Amino acid sequence: MDNVLTLGSLFDGSGGFPLGAVFSGILPLWASEIGPFPIRVTTKRFPWMRHLGDIHGINGAEIEPVDIITFGSPCTDMSVAGKRAGLEGKQSVLFYEAIRIIREMRSTTHGKYPRFIVWENVPGAFSSNKGEDFRAVLNAIVQTAEPEAEVPAPDKKGWPTADVLLGNGWSVAYRTVDSQYFGVAQRRRRIYLVADFGSECASEILFEREGVSRDFAPGFPAGETAAGHPANRAGTAVAFEPGAASRLGGHCWTEHAGTLRADAGDNQTAVVIDHTPVAFGIGSMDSEGMKSDNPLVGFYEAQTARTIDRGGGNPTCNQGGIAVCAQSAVPNEDNASVACTMTTGEFTQVCREQSPCLQARDYKDPPVVGRPRYTIRRLTPSECAKLQGFPDDWCAGLETPAPTEDDITWWARVFETHRKIVGVAKKPKSRKQIIKWLRQPYSEAAEYMLWGNGVALPCVCFALRGITELVSTEQEKIV
Repeated sequence: MDNVLTLGSLFDGSGGFPLGAVFSGILPLWASEIGPFPIRVTTKRFPWMRHLGDIHGINGAEIEPVDIITFGSPCTDMSVAGKRAGLEGKQSVLFYEAIRIIREMRSTTHGKYPRFIVWENVPGAFSSNKGEDFRAVLNAIVQTAEPEAEVPAPDKKGWPTADVLLGNGWSVAYRTVDSQYFGVAQRRRRIYLVADFGSECASEILFEREGVSRDFAPGFPAGETAAGHPANRAGTAVAFEPGAASRLGGHCWTEHAGTLRADAGDNQTAVVIDHTPVAFGIGSMDSEGMKSDNPLVGFYEAQTARTIDRGGGNPTCNQGGIAVCAQSAVPNEDNASVACTMTTGEFTQVCREQSPCLQARDYKDPPVVGRPRYTIRRLTPSECAKLQGFPDDWCAGLETPAPTEDDITWWARVFETHRKIVGVAKKPKSRKQIIKWLRQPYSEAAEYMLWGNGVALPCVCFALRGITELVSTEQEKIV
């Protein structure tokens, strides 16, 4: 354990930096946060990690020294979406509290701790106050190592999106990192700045080394595993006769798992045809080659996909791979109004209360809904977690069914600190309210806020892995 790097997280929020530390082989020792719900999450996930509370009350000379201090200081006043109050705004000015703590710790440890700092913020910091705010950030960090140093103002083009500053035994590197290039499905651009107060190698941390992979190994059990044999899946593979649905490459065989789809049960797959084919560019034919005006909805065994003629005669092959049944065979005529069909042999029954499974399609045959209705919905909390690269159950299991007196006292202080700083509630929470909250602390609103203020985990891992790789390389040279 002597060689394990340690980390302290200021403005901890969703716990992204401690979790990224764990993924990177770094031990998170303490954190500072005032929000009760984020604290509840991280106390459950990192029970050994000490919580220091309000940043104003922290003395860097008195807390446990760490190798790395991370801080995504509030960005409200520098975001282009805000009022652009700048670094001196009510929220963003807290950046200087973090700098104070760092300097206090370095002073009492004679410059040994922290060696590294990681600052994360919005790209709006580059342009806030005509670029002067980012200059103030750089000056505050650089002067922590070299008090007389002064960072020059940028040219007319503004700050570059990536750069390195070097001094005598120290270095600072920064770059804009976009989470969409680090394995998550969202465009979230953030400035990542790393200061190395122990060497001139910050650029080796933050800029990609040749051969570095962005695929980070999971440190928690995956929520889902790889699909097994198709025989064990609800959406079993559907076999078509040779040529029945091969015209556009939409067939699949019993030995292979086809496109995911909902199964109707009893080895049947929902097969539907819209009753207005012309409107959607789909031609449905009866046994005589005539277009049918009747809504044709039915189930047919998943062993073959054939056409049943309207007269109820023997099945015959349909080149389009569309299984057709007579009007009288419709199990639920109401389904016809929300039916979904394609012409290449891939089918899904769409119900009013259910969303169909995802289907991979080419440009020729998009899914069609008989009576399309379009709605806009917000992302679910678990989707927000995934978009940030976190486990989707990160905020699950937070309950304390039987809180102790120590629990109640500790959380009373947390809520009172939050109340005094945020200033929303007029009076402290009662004992009864605290007990009730501890038994059920979760709310969707609280989780949405957590992710909105959080960091993209893969980007955090990228920066912290750079630190561990640099230190590891240095230790190998010593040996």
